[in-house]
Amino acid sequence: MNQTKNVPLLDLSEQYEPIKNDIFKKFQEIFETKRFIHGPEVEGLEKETAEYCGTKFAVGVSSGSDALIIALMTEEIGHGDEVITTPFTFFATVGAISRVGAKPIFVDIDKDTFNMDVTQIEAKITPNTKAIMPVHLFGQMADMDAIMAIAKKHNLVVIEDSAQSIGGKYQSDDGTNYKSGAMGTYGCYSYFPSKNLGCMGDGGMVVTNDEAKYLKLKQMRNHGEVKRYHHQFIGGNFRIDALQAAVLRLKLPLLDAQHGGRQKNAAFYEATVKNDKVQLPVIDKKCTSIYNQYTLRTSDRASLQEHLNNKGIGNAIYYPIPLHLQECFTDLGHKKGDFPVSELACEEVLSIPIFGGLKENEVQRVVEALNSY
Repeated sequence: MNQTKNVPLLDLSEQYEPIKNDIFKKFQEIFETKRFIHGPEVEGLEKETAEYCGTKFAVGVSSGSDALIIALMTEEIGHGDEVITTPFTFFATVGAISRVGAKPIFVDIDKDTFNMDVTQIEAKITPNTKAIMPVHLFGQMADMDAIMAIAKKHNLVVIEDSAQSIGGKYQSDDGTNYKSGAMGTYGCYSYFPSKNLGCMGDGGMVVTNDEAKYLKLKQMRNHGEVKRYHHQFIGGNFRIDALQAAVLRLKLPLLDAQHGGRQKNAAFYEATVKNDKVQLPVIDKKCTSIYNQYTLRTSDRASLQEHLNNKGIGNAIYYPIPLHLQECFTDLGHKKGDFPVSELACEEVLSIPIFGGLKENEVQRVVEALNSY
């Protein structure tokens, strides 16, 4: 009996098959040199990433989570300090703040973009506030003009959580075009395999335009070492390895084409999905999203998810529980109802296939499934 093949939420084959032999060749070269830590592959990736993101400097690190942690550590943010962020994000955003001993201070999200509601930020600033950590969720940048203006007014550091948005764009009020991570004090990226630019394991990157911060980041990723066995700071082991850097160097030149495929699929959904029970993503006019996820909203998610499952359409929930209601953050004293927009999003969001390698008939099947719901 012939069965229709499911449409996957994500398939990494399109990213790897064309460069498979190049990857194997590069691994062979690294094996011959035995330069597994630091070295030319890491340095090359850092230079090329800074150029791609429009920043002066980049520092390769061990993961997107560690990218956030090392940025906080470089600013010496810790016990008694507060960092403003959002409760509707992946755990690592808030986990990093807590890991360094600081206190996460939440503001709710905008109901359309899922990003930080900038109108709520100033009310949360206290003498202990040291930084704002906006999250560019699902590939779309937050309202960085407003965030940078508030940060400048209150002398705060801005750490952009760009884990889902490398290559996402923002047109500032002055007409300048920025890529995600390039506007704040630091931009932090994740190379987790499912990201638009992913490696074959864990990896991350921090970018900055400040040379002094760049030099300190390099020290902090290697146990705070200034020269061999001389430690100016207490850092950590936050190094990206050469094998992962080599893979990312091969994939980076292909990234914009990957984004183009996602944007083409998003445009097709926008033009052809006609169902008032399903709300499509809302992209701010200042932003160009790279659609790390394509996230719908619906008032009866369980019903929609069951319908898509029955039609063989891959889907996933990002994220089912807001961070202020996670068990490990009960000491922050929050309760249900404190951040109602985030809480409602957690009940309504559902992400569907968007990756660039989707075939035309697969995208059409997704549309047919949504329209028949």
